[in-house]
Amino acid sequence: MKPELPATETILARYADLDAWPPGDMLAAMWEAQLAAVAAVRPALPAIEAACVAASARLATTGRLVMVGAGTSGRIGAQDGAELPPTFNWPQTRLLLLMAGGDIAFTKSVENAEDDRDAAITAIVRHGIGPDDVVIGLAASGSTPFTTAAIIAARAAGALTIGMSNSAGGALLTAAEHPILVETGGEVIAGSTRMKAGTAQKVVLNLLSSTVMVLLGHVHRGLMVDMQAKNAKLKLRAIRMLRTLTGCDEAAAAVALSATDGRIKPAVLVVHGLDAGAADAALAKHSGRLRAALGEIGQ
Repeated sequence: MKPELPATETILARYADLDAWPPGDMLAAMWEAQLAAVAAVRPALPAIEAACVAASARLATTGRLVMVGAGTSGRIGAQDGAELPPTFNWPQTRLLLLMAGGDIAFTKSVENAEDDRDAAITAIVRHGIGPDDVVIGLAASGSTPFTTAAIIAARAAGALTIGMSNSAGGALLTAAEHPILVETGGEVIAGSTRMKAGTAQKVVLNLLSSTVMVLLGHVHRGLMVDMQAKNAKLKLRAIRMLRTLTGCDEAAAAVALSATDGRIKPAVLVVHGLDAGAADAALAKHSGRLRAALGEIGQ
């Protein structure tokens, strides 16, 4: 008896003559499918919330965030993960991107790598994944051997595991402590899960990683106050943020940011009268949470 195909492999009769359609009709169909993929995330919000709360607790001290996937799923995980250091000042040493086939697979397809369970287990062991870590596995089918094996090994090592799939019934959802199912169904181009499934995966990661970073204190009043301002555009953004948060003028914002090496959170406290050292101490006392540090000085 043949195993049942994942829902993401469904061939939809509606698109049987897609190649004969006018380009405008093709685009409209693909656009509608993208909207449906985003809408499919809504029922998963409670599961995503539970994963966020659990992950933020593990990552509050020294834990690492680990993204695992193969092919499109791995690249989407890497894309989201790579943005965390510049956006939230997440330490590069606390971020791991494990891709089936290794680093070359980020830019070149290595199709057979997704079947390599041993490579996944070896990677989990080699990096010393343990109880402080959070491991997120992504697989459209929910049955990718590399990703599932990594999640099983990570959970056995005590890590918090989150598995996101676009198909019900796969091993990944069973293996993960926090399963997230977003059923996107068949693709306009059958089996091309870089489309609807990939979009839904990116939406889930946007929600998950952003919420975790907010819970960890990297956002204040809707602003990314731990942003690394390393180019001209971001330096101007940092000045605007500081002015928004304190009401100071541009010159005062520039002086405060200079005193804190461009770091926005301590610069806010500097504008309110602390020196840079005292600002750092106040933030450290409150685990980097600007709202709490401001409360202590009556702001």
